[in-house]
Amino acid sequence: MSDRSVLQKILRDLRNPLFRNGYALMANTGITAVLGMGYWLLATRFYTPEEFGSGQALITAMRLFASLTALGFVGALARYIPIAGRRTADVILRGYGMAAATGGVAAIGFLLTLPMWGEIYSVLGGLGHGLFFLGAVLVWSVFTLQDVALTGLRQAVWVPVNNLVFGLVKMGLLVALAGSLPEGGIFVSWVIPTAIALIPVNFLIFGLQVPKHVRETAGEARPPGLREMGRFLAGDFPGTLSMLAIVYLVPVLIAARVGEATFGRFSMAHTLGCMIELLAMNMAISLTVEGSFDRSRLAANARQALKRALLIITPIIGVACLAAPLILAVFGSEFATEGTTLLRLMALAVLPRVLIEVYLSSLRALGEARKLAVVQIGLAALVLASIMALFPFVGVNAVGYGLLFSELLVALLIFRSLRKVLKGGETGRHRVTQRSSEAA
Repeated sequence: MSDRSVLQKILRDLRNPLFRNGYALMANTGITAVLGMGYWLLATRFYTPEEFGSGQALITAMRLFASLTALGFVGALARYIPIAGRRTADVILRGYGMAAATGGVAAIGFLLTLPMWGEIYSVLGGLGHGLFFLGAVLVWSVFTLQDVALTGLRQAVWVPVNNLVFGLVKMGLLVALAGSLPEGGIFVSWVIPTAIALIPVNFLIFGLQVPKHVRETAGEARPPGLREMGRFLAGDFPGTLSMLAIVYLVPVLIAARVGEATFGRFSMAHTLGCMIELLAMNMAISLTVEGSFDRSRLAANARQALKRALLIITPIIGVACLAAPLILAVFGSEFATEGTTLLRLMALAVLPRVLIEVYLSSLRALGEARKLAVVQIGLAALVLASIMALFPFVGVNAVGYGLLFSELLVALLIFRSLRKVLKGGETGRHRVTQRSSEAA
């Protein structure tokens, strides 16, 4: 294939909102991964191993309580923002409010039971530190949902821009605080840029993009009622929480069982593995959005999303498996020694995860909340049970073995249903909800 034909294909893809949003989210993941590696590399140079591990643990806990609740609304926002019409702003604000409220309650429960979570979290025992942690959870809850709000508005191209600026500011603050605030510099450098980023991004969302979306969907949108959204959340939210427990709860449980330095080395391999897994979710989120705009094209979009995701992710998995020791050695030889097997296992687990994510996103577009809950809760239960059973024998590598086994098994179980979706057997009624829906 010539360079010109490749360029033409890319340009054609970018005219399709399915690929435009999906590629933007994948680019965001790449930018986040590169800047994240740079951030943690600087942290290893400017902070001690104990300070590094402590900072990782605090960030992990913050993201657990913020993201477990906020990301529970991702499916609902991706499903309903496209069709919300004049109620678009209300849908987004309700998501923000519910995520912040539930995240805050979870964080307060965590702070009140600190002795149960291990010595590594004892720094949060003071009133000032506890309040700062609670504020960080509230900020991160909203920050997490900004990306999906932009994606639901078909404006995911702004997501990598936001996270590029956020990542660079975060790195600069990390270095600046190393001398004056060594024990808390990592956590503070993560939280302050997050809070600052809320202002311009939400002006973009509510000041510019929501009014534009309302105008473009006038006359064709079908604003969801509270009862309809409640039924969807009743099925999707518990399942999504179960899935997110794999990403955010597992590291907290590991942190409570190992020392600070060991956790720091585990967390780098785990973070990189999660970045690869996130690529599998990016195109799937875009699929939910486009399936909500135009259900008649769900099967075709699902086939295209699966093909593109595998085309992009498979080489990345190969590189991660082959180069895992070299990638981790950038942070130090101990990182490579203790994290190579975990990173390889987590990378391999992404292949079946692509199939699972495409199926789950199709179910969200169809509003099949009960099936969503069954698949997600089942996968989470398998992963957590596998990790707990294997941890005494293989240590932190139990996370990788548990993910690979569980996701392979679930991918096999849902494969027949996924084939029906790809063939157009479960797309339901034809419904077009926006005039600008484009074909590939």
